[in-house]
Amino acid sequence: MESFIWVVPLMPLFGALFLGIFGHLLKEKSGIIASLTVLISFIYSVRAFLLVREGVTFDGNLFDWIVAGNFSAGFGVLVDQLSVVMMLVVTGVGFLIHVYSIGYMHGDKGVGRYFSFLNLFIFSMLMLVMGNNLLLLYLGWEGVGLCSYLLIGFWYEKPSAAKAGLKAFLVNRVGDFGFAIGIFIIFTTIGTITYAEIFSRTEQLVAAGVVTTATLLLFMGACGKSAQFPLYIWLPDAMEGPTPVSALIHAATMVTAGVYMVARFNPLFSLSEVSMAVVVIIGLFTALFAATMALVNTDIKRVLAYSTISQLGYMFIGVGVGAYAAGIFHLMTHAFFKALLFLGAGSVMHALANETNIMKMGGLAKKIKYTAWTFILAWLAISGIPPFSGFFSKDEILAKAFAYHPAVWFFGAVGALLTAFYMSRLVFLTFFGKSRVEPEVAHHIHESPYVMTVPLMILGVLSVIGGFVGIPAILGGGNHFEHFLEPVFRPGLENLHGAHLSHAVEYGLVAASVLVALAGIGLAYLMYIKKSISADGLAAKYKGLYTLLYNKYYVDEGIEKALINPILSFSRWLWNFFDEKIIDGLVNLSAKIMLLISLVIRRVQSGYVQSYAGVFVIGVLVILAYYLLA
Repeated sequence: MESFIWVVPLMPLFGALFLGIFGHLLKEKSGIIASLTVLISFIYSVRAFLLVREGVTFDGNLFDWIVAGNFSAGFGVLVDQLSVVMMLVVTGVGFLIHVYSIGYMHGDKGVGRYFSFLNLFIFSMLMLVMGNNLLLLYLGWEGVGLCSYLLIGFWYEKPSAAKAGLKAFLVNRVGDFGFAIGIFIIFTTIGTITYAEIFSRTEQLVAAGVVTTATLLLFMGACGKSAQFPLYIWLPDAMEGPTPVSALIHAATMVTAGVYMVARFNPLFSLSEVSMAVVVIIGLFTALFAATMALVNTDIKRVLAYSTISQLGYMFIGVGVGAYAAGIFHLMTHAFFKALLFLGAGSVMHALANETNIMKMGGLAKKIKYTAWTFILAWLAISGIPPFSGFFSKDEILAKAFAYHPAVWFFGAVGALLTAFYMSRLVFLTFFGKSRVEPEVAHHIHESPYVMTVPLMILGVLSVIGGFVGIPAILGGGNHFEHFLEPVFRPGLENLHGAHLSHAVEYGLVAASVLVALAGIGLAYLMYIKKSISADGLAAKYKGLYTLLYNKYYVDEGIEKALINPILSFSRWLWNFFDEKIIDGLVNLSAKIMLLISLVIRRVQSGYVQSYAGVFVIGVLVILAYYLLA
């Protein structure tokens, strides 16, 4: 494996550098080059997966990266069951998004720059999941943060896009501050940054009493990257970037980093019941909190953004209750259907001259059939309808949550009900019913080109069959996905003592999961297709609640008033008083003193020769008088 594994991360890096230099000359051809680099990475990732499935793993360095005294950090990779799954998701879904982008970004003047950033994003995420030490993890961690800033604000001429990119960057700095401190604690306690050595010395963290502190600080970084409460506020605004960027961030790269990190550090997290409980509580609250905001939002991309925040909450519930494989399983299936949903939204926007308001859509299933029916597959998957992929992964998390505590399952089921409802609302208002498209746009509606629809079809197939690798034994499967990941998660699972469910309870939970999904879909059908329940009437009846949800609980406004405005006011005070009056005042005072001195001195430098000669004579006379009188 060591003979080819380096190709996986280095090909996208080569593409990023090459297109960064020559992309402005290649223009539209940049997409082909960028896609090929990711395709090559995907092919070698498949090759690595086949070896790992046979029991071959790799943990080694390409070269010594940093050597200073007793400290050394290698540029090394770890290819095991967990990292190879992430490699396949990043490169496979990433490749489809690259291909889709060729059609979506056609004609954009910055297309070369766009594909350079996209390749750099893939490289950063690959280093994050493939690195075998904390320094490479942090390199990839900050790399995806940089790329999100560059791509969210790609159309920087738009003030809203530039502001959204800056917001994402700054909010993530808050989480990354805690993440960095967590890394420092681990290193200073154990004295190494390599995963293998850290996981073999966890008793040192226990003895030092820093396990909970370190893992909570690491999770603080995960809350930023994976948009969990309270650091979720950047993700809805990230919709200002090109739609394929949203697909890449939400499905294959950045937001999955936090879930991967918690899963990778399962030997540490499993040693702290407090940290595990915090992960569960934050994940559960975020899953519900984000879902409620999606209920009333009318922007197709923002509904999907809140959906991502909510689904990430489920992943954290999974890893928080010790069901690490279930969390990663949902990460994988989510990558399929969420990439499809975002790319489908981009196809809808392509057909409607970039319209994003679902209240100005309707009846599109007849006009953009490929987009509509692939989108419907993703809708059924995220809603948890069997046999679509989301059913198996979400049901596995809910079952493990029930074993952890029935209350966690209950609130998780409520979140699943809300998910099925708001996604059904999105589908019904967009693709069915009467057309509400503006007349000047209606006659231009057309299906996207094949370079955009073929990736939708491939993702549609994956959204249907992607869950089959994790069918539990109770449903006639062997849960091959969980068994595949067992070697990575065994050290963490040995420290957990979760309850085992009887077959009767498991069957009941499966039935309840399906009924919850059908109830959400049925309620949306009655409201938006049959109209036997008036959505407008409910909004008017519960106007206060509706307004609260529509304005996103006023969280952004609260942060602006409580945090941003005071900082801005303090900054203006520093500028007006300290900078202008103190700093500038001292500089100006020194200038005035020098001016006064110069007013005296310049009289000596008159420029008249006779004056200089007179002074010279007077000087000679003074000297002579001194010596004669002395």
